Amino acid sequence: MAGIALSGAGGQIGGVLRPRLLAAGHVLRSGAGFAVLAPLSEAETVVPGDLRDPDTVDRLLAGTEVLVHMAGTSVERPLPEVAENNLAALHAVYEGARRHGLRRVVFASSNHAFGMYPVTERLGEDAPFRPDGFYGLSKAWGEAMGRMYWDKHGIEGVALRIGSALPRPTEPRHLATWIGHDDLADLVLCAATAPLRGYRAVWGVSDNSRCYWDTSSAAAIGYRPRQSADAFADAILAGADPRDPVARRFQGGSFAAIDYTPEEERPGGAPPERA
Repeated sequence: MAGIALSGAGGQIGGVLRPRLLAAGHVLRSGAGFAVLAPLSEAETVVPGDLRDPDTVDRLLAGTEVLVHMAGTSVERPLPEVAENNLAALHAVYEGARRHGLRRVVFASSNHAFGMYPVTERLGEDAPFRPDGFYGLSKAWGEAMGRMYWDKHGIEGVALRIGSALPRPTEPRHLATWIGHDDLADLVLCAATAPLRGYRAVWGVSDNSRCYWDTSSAAAIGYRPRQSADAFADAILAGADPRDPVARRFQGGSFAAIDYTPEEERPGGAPPERA
């Protein structure tokens, strides 16, 4: 099996992926950042350090063929923090991928790169970006970086537009956006191992009947979700909806509502769908 580097191994998604990647037979180099992690098996090497540091990147990528990049800021934060963790660090790992001759980078993009689309729209792989904040904006930039490193340097890229990666859905929005942990691991394994020459962006979501996105691009790399938010729908819809009116209107949910300017306060009052 190919040697895989996993950045962000100390995070929520990293904790989901580590045992599953090892169980699939991969030799794993896990980037811990500043977390304290113990290897889960003899097949895992834990690499601590700051990914903005080329020496850390070199230690993480040594002897690997594929980087699964899950590190970075994963919530809406002030732009300077997002820029350091999601722009500067991403550039550093792509340059490391060049130095080490990696075949592929699997990039954790996000549905929040498209969060200002209304919930009434269904999006394909080629939908234009409409980020719902600085975090989503950084993911649009990251997808463009993956495209550039394929076009200019021949590093294969798969951008995973991850939905709501949680043990189970807990609110009405998740009935459209949820991806269960088993499905997430399957998606990452497909992205890391599928025969692919080039760059591709795919939606990362379970088999939800209310899904906002066309998932055929994920099916094309072999992803077949086995989980569904539909199983939780009756219980969720019977409870209170915690979202405010803005969060209910846009696919990004509560991220779209952060620092949102009401229409009556905007120049001309143009609704965002027609802006």
